[in-house]
Amino acid sequence: MVAPRNTAFAEESAEVEVLYANLEKLNRLTKKIQGSLVRLETSGKVVKEAIGPIYSNTQSLQITNSNIDKVNDAIERLRQPLDAKSREEGIIRAGPQSSGLSQYLSAMKRVEKALVDLNATNLRSNQKAMSDFNALLSTGSNMLQDTFKAELMQHVTPIEPLHYLTKELPFPSLPEDTISQLAPLCSAIGSAAIHGPQRGKGESPALKIYSDVRGPYLNSSLQNLSIASLNTVKRRPTDGPYKQGTNGIGIYSNALEGFINVEHGIIVQIFTGDQQGLVLQATFLSAMGEYSKTLRELNQYIKANLMTDCFLAFEIIEIVTAMSYRIDSKTAELKSLLIEALRPVRETAKSSLSELLEETKRKASNTPLPPDGASIPLVDEVMSSLTTLTGYSGPLASILTSLGDGNWRSNSNTAGTAPLDVGPDSGTLFSHFILDMIEALMTSLEARGKVFHRSKAALGVFLSNVFCVVDRSIRQSPELARYLGAPDSIARIDSFRKRATSTYLDAWKDTSQCLLDVQYTSRTGARPSSGGAVDSSAIVKNLSSRDRDAIKEKFKSFNASFDEMMSRHKNLYMEREVRSVLSRELQTVLEPLYARFYDRYVEIDKGRGKYIKYDKASLAVQLAQLS
Repeated sequence: MVAPRNTAFAEESAEVEVLYANLEKLNRLTKKIQGSLVRLETSGKVVKEAIGPIYSNTQSLQITNSNIDKVNDAIERLRQPLDAKSREEGIIRAGPQSSGLSQYLSAMKRVEKALVDLNATNLRSNQKAMSDFNALLSTGSNMLQDTFKAELMQHVTPIEPLHYLTKELPFPSLPEDTISQLAPLCSAIGSAAIHGPQRGKGESPALKIYSDVRGPYLNSSLQNLSIASLNTVKRRPTDGPYKQGTNGIGIYSNALEGFINVEHGIIVQIFTGDQQGLVLQATFLSAMGEYSKTLRELNQYIKANLMTDCFLAFEIIEIVTAMSYRIDSKTAELKSLLIEALRPVRETAKSSLSELLEETKRKASNTPLPPDGASIPLVDEVMSSLTTLTGYSGPLASILTSLGDGNWRSNSNTAGTAPLDVGPDSGTLFSHFILDMIEALMTSLEARGKVFHRSKAALGVFLSNVFCVVDRSIRQSPELARYLGAPDSIARIDSFRKRATSTYLDAWKDTSQCLLDVQYTSRTGARPSSGGAVDSSAIVKNLSSRDRDAIKEKFKSFNASFDEMMSRHKNLYMEREVRSVLSRELQTVLEPLYARFYDRYVEIDKGRGKYIKYDKASLAVQLAQLS
């Protein structure tokens, strides 16, 4: 049993001995590797110490070589601008016509680049070369400017704008090939101004050249229209108020706008964005000055003839304001010039409203009145003026809004004090102004009529005629009727009619008084009947002789007064509507009075016609003949 156990132990012991042997070999190998690493490290140090100075020298040589290359490049760049002078000078001094515009512009660009490069070196030794290049660039720029001007001068023959406006033709522009040449010329001139001796100080000379050439062309083309505007404003006093569209300012303004549109279209193709507004403003400076002068002279005429020509002021405001907004949608540079040119006319238009009121009052107070009670031409003039005003609702809206409600009256607060955020709209303001004008006319004529007409009948007829003309004008004008259609407006105007009718009926008061009697009732007697048949015989029989005589006298007085008033009535002039209205009103008052008086006392005459001249039917006929 012992032998197998010893055999197993012997095998394990052998394996352990083999492992120890392998471990010994590994240790020896590790020592050899460590020795090799030490020797390698030592060798690396020796190599590094040997190669280090060589590598450092190589880097220095590379840097030096790079610096030499850069110096050579800089020398080459310095030589290039100097070489350009000899190449480009011949082309530039020969002019664009010699070498062609395209080649000339290319030469100018190369000279500009050379000058920029020389400026960048900042070397004192290059000052002479820089001076030569500046002179060459200046020479080239001057030649380009001459070419630019010569091209523009080929198209400056003044035109007649009326020909194009009447035939609805577009105003002539510059030919497309001309514009295609002017654009690069303008760019080159501007570039030379930036890089030349002044180096960007001031505007491009092309701006001044363009405005100097095109400005006089525009001014000459518009001159006749300016003269026509001033000539057409001069009218004879018998021509009446200004009629819309009869002055030449409308055509003048249309022509000016047409030229602005054409020039703007040319300028945006030739000049860059930051220059376009400046050159447009400079080009139209003279034309706008002449336009502004024309408006000032028109304004002087309007101020001297305010009652008849204030409408021209409103028309000018409407024309110029609309034009300024249309132009502003394309370019904003000219709108301020137009608004400033319009300012004097606008101020006159604002003051004209109070002047119209005051002038209406003055004329109404001083105009001679016809003795027959007829209306006067002033009423037609004022109503015609108001009708005409309705055609200018646009400009009047802005003027009335800026004034404020009622501030057109001379005794009102100064303009602009009305709180516009809560005030009436422009239509209501216009209605108020028209009402003020009508009331100023009628009240002034009423005061004048009371002084002139001694008879209330003539005064009543005169006031009724005035109202009739006013009312007729309102009815015949849809615009006036629209502005005066509100109930309060109708009531204000109708109050004048009521006063006129009342004044006329007051003239018949003495006649009516003759038909009034006094009835006495005793305590025991029956109360007189207020209706039904009247027994004239019984009434007359119960009268005392004194009362009978009084009744007879009343009939006589009535006859005399009635005949006198009938004669006076027939001698007065009445508008057809007035005659009808007053006759009807008189019938309404007088016929019932006479019928009652006649029915009660007809028996006092016993049919002899000694005291009673008219029966009820004949009196009605007489009154009906008044209509």
